[in-house]
Amino acid sequence: MENLPLRAGKRFGPQGKNFSCPCERNGACGMEKKQLRELVESKKDQLLELCQQLIRIPSVNPPGEMEAVTAFICDYLKAHGIACEILRPTPQTPNIVARMGRLGGRRLLLNGHSDVVPVGNLEKWDFDPFCGEIRDGKILGRGTSDMKCGLAGLLFVMGLLAEEKADLGGELLLTVVPDEEVSGAWGTKWLVESGAVTGDACLIAEPTGYFNCEIGQKGSCWIQLSVSGTPAHGSLSPFVGDNAIVKLMRILNRIEQIREIVPRYDDEVARVMEESRAMAKRLLTAPGAQHVLNHCSVNIGKISGGTKVNMVPDSAYAEVDVRIPLGVTSEMVEEKLLLIIKEAGVDGVEYSFGWKSEPNCTDQKAEIVEAVAQNVQEVWGEPLNRTYQWASSDARFFRYAGIPTLQYGPANLEGVHAYNETVDVQDVINAAKVYIGAITDYLG
Repeated sequence: MENLPLRAGKRFGPQGKNFSCPCERNGACGMEKKQLRELVESKKDQLLELCQQLIRIPSVNPPGEMEAVTAFICDYLKAHGIACEILRPTPQTPNIVARMGRLGGRRLLLNGHSDVVPVGNLEKWDFDPFCGEIRDGKILGRGTSDMKCGLAGLLFVMGLLAEEKADLGGELLLTVVPDEEVSGAWGTKWLVESGAVTGDACLIAEPTGYFNCEIGQKGSCWIQLSVSGTPAHGSLSPFVGDNAIVKLMRILNRIEQIREIVPRYDDEVARVMEESRAMAKRLLTAPGAQHVLNHCSVNIGKISGGTKVNMVPDSAYAEVDVRIPLGVTSEMVEEKLLLIIKEAGVDGVEYSFGWKSEPNCTDQKAEIVEAVAQNVQEVWGEPLNRTYQWASSDARFFRYAGIPTLQYGPANLEGVHAYNETVDVQDVINAAKVYIGAITDYLG
């Protein structure tokens, strides 16, 4: 664990207020919030420059070389008088924790990750993936949507609040983690489970698009199947030997039955689920893809077995990625798997779970969700959709700890984890306005 020298934490009290406002209560009133948004607008060039600077620092994971981007973020925070430290559960995983505001009140967690996925084949990019250029109203580069521009928005509004000595009625705690793109074992998971961070609510700047926020997501079961057989000369098959690959295929031919598990949930989850399915149908062009939200998805992702073509294989192995919707548990998946193995009539089978997580969600009327929704309405003039996600993210670790959590961030979703990733400039600016409004509303 490594600690950076901390500046004295500022206590933001009424004497620090520098807004002309008739409202005498602590926190932000409507007039203050309007002025804060105007301040974001007047300094938007600084926000966009911050986005560009982050994008130009390659922080691809794997391999996960995070020192340069971590140092840059810490320097930015310290330059704005915000206390921060680096916590290292391993030498290669620097987690940034930054604090500001009034101690003793509520604590709002802000969360982002500084790593990005690999760029893939450079010949398939129309621009340098680390250029950070702005063209035709878009910022270009790997991580623009996922999620350096959302992270920049969080950093920028914290810097503005610190500069303006804003009178927050509670504490802001920002965590910037280095490993979300590789499942987050030493980032958010470690921070939460170790007790290093806790709070009353959490806002994550993951990509959702301006009209949508994520309040729930699927869980995962990564099933590992091993089947043993008896080797023999291939010319004698099937009369001699016991083919492990054939036995494995009997199971895999039935594995899709996991999709038949019927989820069970209450009326509120059912309503959000239908809205989420409608949103998925809008975003996903594949016919029927919206069904992925309320069914288990099953992907046979890896198969191996045998030694050479003229030998009966004595071992075979497969990995299956199962994503679990709300209303289904990993225990239900395991029960179904055992039934599939029994029906296949296969002996010599062993299974394990390489990864297991449960589906999770936040109440659609949770206070932090309402705060973001209100500010989206005020900034964009449109209602906010509250939906479930077909993938997963670090949000699950906060929710497992009982912390109401939502994701909201600027994004062009078609570029996430794909070639030619971009984000709209206006989306980035307005996301910052939403963040600063939601923060002052929640902590006021």
